[in-house]
Amino acid sequence: MSRIGYRRIEVPEGVSVTEENNIVTVTGPKGSLSQVMLKGISMKQEENHITLERENEAAKAMHGTMNALLQNMIIGVTKGYEKALEIVGVGYRFNVSGSKLTINAGYSHPVVMEVPKGLTVESPSNTEIVIKGIDKVLVGEFAANVRKVRKPEPYKGKGIRYKDEHIRRKEGKKAA
Repeated sequence: MSRIGYRRIEVPEGVSVTEENNIVTVTGPKGSLSQVMLKGISMKQEENHITLERENEAAKAMHGTMNALLQNMIIGVTKGYEKALEIVGVGYRFNVSGSKLTINAGYSHPVVMEVPKGLTVESPSNTEIVIKGIDKVLVGEFAANVRKVRKPEPYKGKGIRYKDEHIRRKEGKKAA
């Protein structure tokens, strides 16, 4: 049985957590995030700690989920989230201009993606990008969509991968 739901959430200095009409809003130095409170879960705040309580046994499944969502929102408005991606292959490269990300990944045409509102994409080199934002879900989803343009293949390792990702390599055909 998981006990994540009972974990006390620390609210750091400069962060305010409010609940109105079943919507939790977390405001901090980097911005503001909102989340609908899941059914059957209530929030109790005393000084700089938050505890979540479930009203009935039916809400047991969402107790830990709501706790993790709140924790992620607090980390997002204080530190923020970032995902780094790299592209491997001859002629493969990223190009960031304004709110557009252009990916040359071996297709006959460049793939142009619109960067969602609330995210920033930086390019330290033309084979690397760093996606930054305060919403963990949005950062992860956009990074996954960029990776989906050309997934890394197991024989030569070409494609788009996360910076810390290890690609399991396969051996090719044996010579006769």
